[in-house]
Amino acid sequence: MVDIPAYLARIAYAGTTEATAENLRALHDAHLVAVPFENLDISIGRKILIDEDSVVKKVVELRRGGFCYELNGAFAALLRALGFNVTLLSARVARADGGEGPEFDHLTLRVDLGEPWLADVGFGESFLEPLRLEAGIEQLDPTGTYRLQQQGERLHLEKALPDASWKPQYSFSGQPRQLEEFAGMSHYHQTSPESSFTQNRICTRATADGRITLSEMKLIVTIKGHRTERTLSSESERREILQQDFGIRL
Repeated sequence: MVDIPAYLARIAYAGTTEATAENLRALHDAHLVAVPFENLDISIGRKILIDEDSVVKKVVELRRGGFCYELNGAFAALLRALGFNVTLLSARVARADGGEGPEFDHLTLRVDLGEPWLADVGFGESFLEPLRLEAGIEQLDPTGTYRLQQQGERLHLEKALPDASWKPQYSFSGQPRQLEEFAGMSHYHQTSPESSFTQNRICTRATADGRITLSEMKLIVTIKGHRTERTLSSESERREILQQDFGIRL
């Protein structure tokens, strides 16, 4: 069972909680600002469990972040506890070579509020506000412009680039899924040397005016579109940044 007051306190949310599009938008934004996308347990060999109790405890009680299965799994539990109609969806992440990852590569969410919405607090640097689950329209977000393209039975999420081209993000079908169905790919991403999650330590979250990211020993801060980078001098400085800017103490 989700402790709703504790979860709302974790994401510093003090607004109304009725199942409306406006409240979904506010909860989505608050979650992305408060809870980082991170894979730090993998680098220290701590097994990540994919069940509702574990993912909610990690986010709320342990005040950690996580990757898509954890963040969207926990957010879905919160939304359901608040009375939202939420469906877990399996997505295949776009690759640089033009292909896609396997099924269950990513977990995203459909939220039905009269009209369907795409919600996702577990894809790292992505849209801050839920998107209408409607193909063929361009949707403006504080982070850029997005669209969904229908190809057969799948919807393909794309983001506009400065040169007017579109960058594929991921594709998904409407088939409802259960959280335990993602356990196999979660194990793969925790253990396979081919997974990006075993190759690079990452911790990133949205801020009120941009984003802060710690990628291995590089700190990247974006404020109102202005990006700065610096290389940290030591692991102790890295741990200090994790605690100071992300609230994480491993």
